[in-house]
Amino acid sequence: MTASRTARERVRAELTREIVEIARRQLATEGAGGLSLRAVAREMGMVSSAIYRYFPSRDDLLTTLIIDGYNALGEAVERADAAAPGGDFPGRWAALCHAVRDWALAHPHEYALLYGSPVPGYQAPQDTIAPRVRDLRVFGAILSAAQRAGALVPPAAPVEADPALAGEAEASLAELMPGVPGDALLRALSAWTALYGWVSFEVFGQFKGAFEDNRPAFDHMVRALGATIGLTRA
Repeated sequence: MTASRTARERVRAELTREIVEIARRQLATEGAGGLSLRAVAREMGMVSSAIYRYFPSRDDLLTTLIIDGYNALGEAVERADAAAPGGDFPGRWAALCHAVRDWALAHPHEYALLYGSPVPGYQAPQDTIAPRVRDLRVFGAILSAAQRAGALVPPAAPVEADPALAGEAEASLAELMPGVPGDALLRALSAWTALYGWVSFEVFGQFKGAFEDNRPAFDHMVRALGATIGLTRA
């Protein structure tokens, strides 16, 4: 019975992977809003009722794609940070930024699912939260390590932070970025949103014709944001 159950589990796992892969291809042709369990079943040669044993609804399949996407992006960021020298905080920030951009450009349809227009009627469940912040946890680790090393230094002419706003940032980000003061958190959040704003502009074609090659401009932005955050080498 154990061998039979194991074989069934392997078959189920393989079919689940195939369903997800076909759905991922559908993202490229139909977009997230056009994702259809019936269309996936058709491509697999499976009766439409059978696919619901694997994914009870389209939203369950969307959730799997979203979690897979966040985890893939998070893994790329984690690998990039692990390869950078620990005390080179500007270098670690740059490695993170390039990992985000490289992954997004290599997987534009999955990036669009994560950071594009919301899918009508879909509400992401709680189990998407941990994968969603994997990249942010890496950023938080960089900031916290820089703060401990005395390498998180305010820029020469910082914008004065409202104390109440800084306190709110400390309260909400204490778990992700422990020990980082509120004014630095506000600078870091501005840099984080600028990073994803740039990447979204590039993925969705908003920079078309602006630069012959976007990478040098991206490099400049990364260095400028690192200086804004106040990251220095230990």
